[in-house]
Amino acid sequence: MKNPLLIPELRELIAANDMAAIREFCAETHPETVAELLGGLEHPEIWRILHMLDTPLRAHIFSHFELDLQVELATGQNRRQMARLLEEMPADDRADLIRELDEKVRDELLPLVAKAEREDIRKLAQYEEETAGSVMSTDYAVLRPDMTVEQAIEQLRIQAPEKETIYYVYVVDENRRLIGFVSLKDIIVSKPGRRIRDLMHTDVIKANVNDDQESVAGKIEKYDLIAIPVTDDNDVIVGIVTHDDAIDIIRQEQTEDIEKLMAISGEHEITPYLKISVFRHFRNRSGWIVGLGIISMLAGLVIQRYEEVLLQFAVLATFLPMIADTGGNTGSQSATLVIRALALKEISLRDILRVLFKEMQVSAMMACVMGLLAYIRLIVFAESDAMPPGTTLAMLGLAVAVALALQVLTSTLIGALLPLIAVFFKLDPAIVASPALTTVVDITGLVIFFAVVSRFIMPA
Repeated sequence: MKNPLLIPELRELIAANDMAAIREFCAETHPETVAELLGGLEHPEIWRILHMLDTPLRAHIFSHFELDLQVELATGQNRRQMARLLEEMPADDRADLIRELDEKVRDELLPLVAKAEREDIRKLAQYEEETAGSVMSTDYAVLRPDMTVEQAIEQLRIQAPEKETIYYVYVVDENRRLIGFVSLKDIIVSKPGRRIRDLMHTDVIKANVNDDQESVAGKIEKYDLIAIPVTDDNDVIVGIVTHDDAIDIIRQEQTEDIEKLMAISGEHEITPYLKISVFRHFRNRSGWIVGLGIISMLAGLVIQRYEEVLLQFAVLATFLPMIADTGGNTGSQSATLVIRALALKEISLRDILRVLFKEMQVSAMMACVMGLLAYIRLIVFAESDAMPPGTTLAMLGLAVAVALALQVLTSTLIGALLPLIAVFFKLDPAIVASPALTTVVDITGLVIFFAVVSRFIMPA
């Protein structure tokens, strides 16, 4: 079957108990595609299909389900059957599943798992979340440096069926300390009698079990690695993080950053939008919105404070949206660029003066453009006979232009400075580039606008 089945067709095969067709479909279709299709079925239907398959294929498909679906299926399934499934799953995937299971289910399930896999699960589950240890796999291949190429190939034939990847093979000493690596290509093209120590590379790019998962994924991306070895504090290899795990990490980190940028709280998991409950959406999004709404009341107090200015120069009210939008946009632009540069390690706290100087230059040019735009807008569209005695359109236009220019300058600098301050206090800089930044620059923009305009046009 080259074309994926539709859910109704699959249900027809289940009803007809056509095991041969179902097995053929699952065997010839990519497990991710099968998992996506089965995810639209009811739980009993999913298990009925999985039970038609061999355990390795069943485990392969199961590991491609969304984690929340894995938890639901594992919670309601026969414990012994689930234990066999866990034994066949990739080491990192089953560790993730065990972490998410209810404690009661976990305690019932683990004793039924084979000892070797059970110890592996416990070892991986002990590492803190979002570290290299928590996302690594223990399915890696190792060789000794004194082996010949012929011996190495024979050893890899034995190890390969149970390993996640053997393109990189890690070379260890008698204490399992990592001393080098060799690619499968190098082994295959070398003469049978050559020693692995003569082929191996000793400049190993590696990670520590306690390294942040984002930095590990960054190394894989930077050095174009298929996998990166993970070692403990004694340089003993304990696992690997593969490129597909790195993609998942990057997706997760991007999801977290995007949600923080938009002031969405919560666990920042990669969960499909429609599978998140309405209450959870409300809980994750309402806190910041309510808090910022209360803070935004300060903007109203600023306007109330300068009510006399607005009454005399009603045309100023038409510039309030421009002041708010310009400040928010320029501040968000600056903050986004600085946060990206921080994330990519292009800048650090040591570069704060260089960053501020660059942003000041950019904002000065934008300030001139926006100030000129505001001046032309007022001169062309405002009515001169509406001006109080002693005030001209040119004077009022200059006041608005200067106020808007100062708003652009201050908003840009605030947007650049806040992420750097967050890094100094060891906070996630994405937090400050949220609607919180917009609220801050809105308030400061109104203060600047009315203060400058009052200074220009109101009598002392």
